[in-house]
Amino acid sequence: MLVVDDEAAILRAVGAGLEARGYEVRRAATGQAAIDAVTLESPELVVLDLGLPDIDGVEVCRRIRAWSAVPIIVLSADGAEDRKVGALDAGADDYVTKPFSMPELLARVRVALRHRSAPAHADDDAVFDVGDLHVDLAHHEVTVGDERVELTPKEFAFLALLARWPGRVLTHRTILQEVWGPEYGSETQYLRVYASQLRKKLADDPARPRLVTEPGVGYRLVDPSDEGT
Repeated sequence: MLVVDDEAAILRAVGAGLEARGYEVRRAATGQAAIDAVTLESPELVVLDLGLPDIDGVEVCRRIRAWSAVPIIVLSADGAEDRKVGALDAGADDYVTKPFSMPELLARVRVALRHRSAPAHADDDAVFDVGDLHVDLAHHEVTVGDERVELTPKEFAFLALLARWPGRVLTHRTILQEVWGPEYGSETQYLRVYASQLRKKLADDPARPRLVTEPGVGYRLVDPSDEGT
């Protein structure tokens, strides 16, 4: 596992927290060192700061993603929506804003590692399971536990896209272009309506939702039991 941050205190704290849970940790303080480490060592996961002294973290993410599918969790003090969207569009899997809690970061790490082998493009006959949610592409069926959920074609496409990447934040633009088409990208009101409908049909618990809104950024689908750890 690779932790990248130019602040020595953050490197020590995050590295120690991960090592205490049994992870082997490599540390880097610059963007180039991070790229080199991913190239040479193939870490299982990267925790990446954006404010690096040599290469902007979004560009580091973009360069790594050009040839590697390693999960990338951005850990940054910059909570601006455009920075979050930029990092996620560049290929980051998740975004945690400083200050953060170590239990929250560890939960995100576990989810990213669990799904690190998920294919970027699933076959049409693929089946996705996220907790007790079951999405069957071939039969166009969704069940929660033993209960079948009736969805419209667009609701199903929205949910299936998120289920391909459980735990990963997908931006508004990504969802709109994948579900509605390449000419869409700013009609976020569509997503609010469909997300609300999906939550009702999935009987989502507001205290532990499976469809999580990242305000101003996008949505992610999670196993509620992961979010509570």
